[in-house]
Amino acid sequence: MLQKKICLLGAFGVGKTSLVRRFVDSIFSDAYLTTVGVKIDKKVMSTVGRSDPMALILWDIAGEDEVAAVRVSYLRGAAGYLLVVDGTRPETLDTAESIQARIGAEIGNAPFIALLNKSDLQEEWALPAERISALEATGWTFARTSAKTGMGVEESFEDLAGRLSK
Repeated sequence: MLQKKICLLGAFGVGKTSLVRRFVDSIFSDAYLTTVGVKIDKKVMSTVGRSDPMALILWDIAGEDEVAAVRVSYLRGAAGYLLVVDGTRPETLDTAESIQARIGAEIGNAPFIALLNKSDLQEEWALPAERISALEATGWTFARTSAKTGMGVEESFEDLAGRLSK
């Protein structure tokens, strides 16, 4: 069985752990628990174009801010990653851009998708569309997700898995 390591990266409180729990266990909890270091989960799934299943080894890496940067050792061996942004907090897109700028030097040009999480909170949405468009023009791929409702979660992981199986 093919196994691929996927890292979830982003600022504190953007919903990385909630996205993993929704994807792996189909559950959501409003309780906020800070991830310390890294939490590793696994999900076996079928991908388009492959006859055998693929095991995604999901590394939910603790959130970062200016003080706590992603530990490079966690990124080694990653086939791809998800950059998670909180759509209600524009500064989390700044953090995602900073992370993306550093990752290339560590794991090369690995496939990634930026997840605009908390899409269920449309009345609180604060990400400027023109900023998203500018990043898309540089090659970023965005997907809107909601760990709470499940919107776009399965599809986003499947999209990344499909990019890794090629």
